[in-house]
Amino acid sequence: MDFDNSKPIYLQIVDFFYENILSKQWQEGSRIPSVREVAMMVEVNPNTAIRAFNHLQDLEVIYNKRGIGYFVSNNGYTTVLDIKRKEFLEQNLPNLFKQMSLLDIGIEELNNAYNQHKNEEE
Repeated sequence: MDFDNSKPIYLQIVDFFYENILSKQWQEGSRIPSVREVAMMVEVNPNTAIRAFNHLQDLEVIYNKRGIGYFVSNNGYTTVLDIKRKEFLEQNLPNLFKQMSLLDIGIEELNNAYNQHKNEEE
């Protein structure tokens, strides 16, 4: 995993979890990789992975069944969706609007680019 120096590593691991949950690779109620597996997967110290797991538990995105492992909470998808939408609307969208204004890109041009992107995904 390539890490961005502007954001704590454990939060980047949290984003990795969010992506897997939102893409439905990890379904609600399903078991997820262990702390050690995640640490090895993203090549970090297990303590950093534990910090990410604890953060996700605090947000009730995942839960731990002692002796069995970690699982995506029954409301995990909705929780992550709410978190990421709020982040997008409060952080990403204002930056996008600023760039659009600076580059004189209108909503119609943005809509056309979005539709083209969606067509290419299908």
